[in-house]
Amino acid sequence: MLIMQPTIQRTFYLFFILSFIHCGSPREKKVSETVHQQPGVVADSILDRILELYAVPHHGLLTETYPVNPNHQVDYLADGSAQKQKQEVSFLWPYSGVISGVVSLYKETKDSTYLSLLEGRLLPGLDKYFDASRQPAAYQSYPVFAGHSDRFYDDNVWLALDFCSLYESTGNTTYLDKALLLYEFIYSGWDDKLGGGIYWCEQKKESKNTCSNAPSAVLCARLFTITGDSVYLHRAIDTYQWTKQHLLDPSDHVYWDNISLTDDISKHKYTYNSGQMIEAGVLLYRATRDTTFLRDAQQTAEGSFKHFASNRPTTDGEQLFYPSSPWFNTILFRGLKALYAEDGNEAYVSLMRDNAYYALNHSRDENGLFGNSWNKPSDNRFKWLLDNACMIELFSEFSSLNQK
Repeated sequence: MLIMQPTIQRTFYLFFILSFIHCGSPREKKVSETVHQQPGVVADSILDRILELYAVPHHGLLTETYPVNPNHQVDYLADGSAQKQKQEVSFLWPYSGVISGVVSLYKETKDSTYLSLLEGRLLPGLDKYFDASRQPAAYQSYPVFAGHSDRFYDDNVWLALDFCSLYESTGNTTYLDKALLLYEFIYSGWDDKLGGGIYWCEQKKESKNTCSNAPSAVLCARLFTITGDSVYLHRAIDTYQWTKQHLLDPSDHVYWDNISLTDDISKHKYTYNSGQMIEAGVLLYRATRDTTFLRDAQQTAEGSFKHFASNRPTTDGEQLFYPSSPWFNTILFRGLKALYAEDGNEAYVSLMRDNAYYALNHSRDENGLFGNSWNKPSDNRFKWLLDNACMIELFSEFSSLNQK
């Protein structure tokens, strides 16, 4: 049986009632039915649903999908990575998405229920991914009870950013120490090949990716803000400039995915890569007051809107949406929200908010879970943990959207 804290229990019952009323015929729902729900309440209800449906009590962790897909193999590991057989729990990436959501809820509400959930359940679960047998120590992609797994630099950056937020919200230096520990691992992935840059995977040093470098620039900028140590500022600028030099598409200011050690650029574009460069640009502008960084962020935000947003069919006709990549879009929103706080241009953040509320009203399944498409219900019955976990953070962050 799931044991919930009072606040979570209260909002779970609220969510259950709403789901019972609205989820039976998702194609008939109107935006007005739940669009006025407070975003924090929505985030809390999504969290409750995840904790109930995805729970693996034996390990104190969560499943990769709900329902569990016995034939599931993930497609986001490095080429050649050993796939875990009879996968009992999720990989690190989707599990960390839940942590990011609860960290945001605590930051936005200061409700101790969320900190208790983190410290009593989610962070002890995270410890099961922590590998201290290889130095520098870091989190690996699957729990250590199953043996060694590949360690990804970007997985550890997302967690380091969460630990920065936890330190800022609590003042507990344990969290800052953990962010600094992960910083050491992340920058052990930097070398002089290609003139610098951080690899994607420790065990497969074949490419240097925007997803490992852009958030590392954000991390360093945040560590500078927290500590005042200029070492982090210089490292943030170096990482930012390397990424801009090697992976920016100058035609639209949107970022490519990676560059291989043979200088081949993978020109796929994903919302989160540009989102982190937007956030890094904003943070570096705040730290240096160099308007070049702010202008970069504005150009990438505009380019991302033009490149990614498109009209897609809905039950109400065509509407404008960001792509079918919810977590990527949530990371893009981090950058867009930071930029909005500087220039007050609400067009990009408003679209993301409208997309999320449309998904809330129109795309969930009979269990109240989201798929990867926001404009319609998903045909895939196995709902990925990360597609749902990211919605906790997204709705939580809407709570302070108008507080510039």
